[in-house]
Amino acid sequence: MGHCTAVIMQEFSHYYEILGLEVGASLEEINEAYRDLAFVWHPDRLPRDNPRLLAKAAGKLKEINQARDRLKEMLELELSAKASPAPEKDQPSKAPKAKPKSKPRAKAPPPPGDRQPRPHHQQPTSHNHSSNSHHHQENHNRPYYRDLTGADLRWANLKEKDLSGRKMVSANLSNADLSDSFLHQVNLENANLFRANLFRANLLEANLRGANLQEANLVGADLSGADLSGANLQGAKIGAGNRIMVKLTATKLTGAILPDGSKHS
Repeated sequence: MGHCTAVIMQEFSHYYEILGLEVGASLEEINEAYRDLAFVWHPDRLPRDNPRLLAKAAGKLKEINQARDRLKEMLELELSAKASPAPEKDQPSKAPKAKPKSKPRAKAPPPPGDRQPRPHHQQPTSHNHSSNSHHHQENHNRPYYRDLTGADLRWANLKEKDLSGRKMVSANLSNADLSDSFLHQVNLENANLFRANLFRANLLEANLRGANLQEANLVGADLSGADLSGANLQGAKIGAGNRIMVKLTATKLTGAILPDGSKHS
């Protein structure tokens, strides 16, 4: 029995890990992590000329769907168990109090008095539900991932890594390989990305304020909705000839130094 429980717990720990969550995360956190990852790995966001990456995305979507469904099922069962009435075996200890002393034993159902304690008995369940709600609210503020603020990742091989939503403020990623990586909503404020390879990287809605992107390879990168205010992109590779090969839909470039050395107003 103990071995079975350990195997089940290990299975669910794996599902939490797939979603980038800590064990014990709330249903709200699970759904939020699922939505983020489903967005990141959606095939419509990936280049059609890369069948290997498309196949990988399909596998990832299947994996995160299974993880979300299994964890959701487990948490709903737990909530259902907590909300169910107390077992009848707790009742006999209270039954003698309601027995009339003047009447002989009878097989008739207990008088209404025996049923009175029941609503009272369920009070703790209501209290526990309130406590759990408060606990889940606290869990919602818990970060999904390890804080990588100031991390030294020079020359790191992060190709195709999923770093979505990570906090990497002031991290040193100079010369790092981030090609085909997923950096959706990553916080890279004031980070050093000098000569980093960001080829086809997904930087949707990323925070790159004040980041050093000098001589970085940005060809094929998606910077839609990203904030590059005050960033330095001097010498960055953004295309071939006069053709810009970086997606810049709704990108914020206020005060940024552009690849040609000019400053964006």
